[in-house]
Amino acid sequence: MRLSARHLVPAALASVLLTGCFSSASAGGDGDGKRLRVAMMQPPRSGLSPLSDDAFKLSRWSTAETLVKLDADGDAEPALATKWQQSGRTWTFEIRDGVTFHDGTELDADAVVRSLSRAASAAPKPRILDGVELTAKAVDAGTVTVTTTDEDPLVPQRLSSPQLSILAAKAYTGKTVNPVGTGTGPFALTKVNGTSSATLDRYDGYWGPKAKSPGIDVRFVPDGTARAAALRSGEADIVEAVPVSQAALLDKDLITEVPMPRTNTLYLNTRKGVFKDASLRAAAREAIDAESIVNGVYEGRADVAEGLLGPALPWAAEMRRHVGHAKAGKPNGQTVTLGTFTDRAELPEVAAALQQQLQKAGFKVKLEVREYATIESDALAGEFDAFILSRATVLDSGDPAAYLYSDFASDGSFNIAQLRDSDVDAKLRKAGATGAGEPRRAAIIAAEAAVLATDAAVPMLHERVIQGDAAAVVGAAHDPRERELVTAATHVK
Repeated sequence: MRLSARHLVPAALASVLLTGCFSSASAGGDGDGKRLRVAMMQPPRSGLSPLSDDAFKLSRWSTAETLVKLDADGDAEPALATKWQQSGRTWTFEIRDGVTFHDGTELDADAVVRSLSRAASAAPKPRILDGVELTAKAVDAGTVTVTTTDEDPLVPQRLSSPQLSILAAKAYTGKTVNPVGTGTGPFALTKVNGTSSATLDRYDGYWGPKAKSPGIDVRFVPDGTARAAALRSGEADIVEAVPVSQAALLDKDLITEVPMPRTNTLYLNTRKGVFKDASLRAAAREAIDAESIVNGVYEGRADVAEGLLGPALPWAAEMRRHVGHAKAGKPNGQTVTLGTFTDRAELPEVAAALQQQLQKAGFKVKLEVREYATIESDALAGEFDAFILSRATVLDSGDPAAYLYSDFASDGSFNIAQLRDSDVDAKLRKAGATGAGEPRRAAIIAAEAAVLATDAAVPMLHERVIQGDAAAVVGAAHDPRERELVTAATHVK
């Protein structure tokens, strides 16, 4: 593989950033193993509050837990709740017996209600509750009801969001939420040093299998070269998000490429301009060589898209069927403006490659590349003929129906393609109203097919994240949803 200049950043310089970071990490807790040393990409943004995106760190460290969790297909499984049932707008959850928080207090219905009520009344609300009015009430010590304004088939999936973790009462003593020593997971968060590090110790009172590692020592290392150097030098056991540019410099046995529920898509403006013509949208679709973009820009570390939903949702490929498209017209030098943003480093390169491909097909292409904060409003207003977006295809519920609705429904809040199609709308509504499980997945695939048939969106590739695990690490999770990383089974042999 050809190494570009960006591969040649001196690793030794980067490793200086981590020297001594994990100096105490090799000391075994209780004499039964080594502590896990983890290098994370993003520092906490909100003091590790579970009501923010920091909640996903708490989940990845197995310190905070939710009422339910999701299986590989996105279906709800028991966690702190053992079973549940729906009656109209109300769901009843039975709380697991024998669970204690890290401060020794017991999990009961009041604790669940406290955590869910705090999340439901937060400003801003956790993303998973956008547009959802939720009320939790204790029926008895082991039973909680959750009621929504409208009947909602996805309540259990919503309650799997790490932002709805259940914490002990002392976490809520002030205006902020403090997760230190207040979770229920196999590891107790014992110390947080601002945006530099965190320490977790095994919780021997855990209700499930005892953690195999005595603890976790976390460092926040935003510099990707430094994270890769930490793995290469043996300074870290598990490394989040190794940059593509560094992956080629690492032993291939130490890295795992995890498919992400994120699709790099070309949105075409169906309401005005050149791509109002369905035949020219079809021509643009046929002009795109996604494989060359995967190989050239992503160095082969992405998957060519067959649909909007990628390999992070394994059922999508199994259920997808052939999609019919309009016949491609012949471009005749029409000028189109193609927009994207700089915040994701690969997108300007993708735009340059697409410019060449579309021009080869007969279009004239003007590029407009800005920071996302300055370009989003214009994209949503339909000011571009085409727009490249790296888009998460499942939200916190693990379900893609909300993404499809927001991006492609006539009244969708993120409808960059300006799509107005009655068939698409009908299928999106059906998908959103169908209960969880196989019937919902079938309805989602039908909605995806309806969107693809319009050529309003041309999926190009599905991104991967590269995780580094030292050779001695056993049982590290490789989770497309980024909810798990260190589990009770993870340890250094």
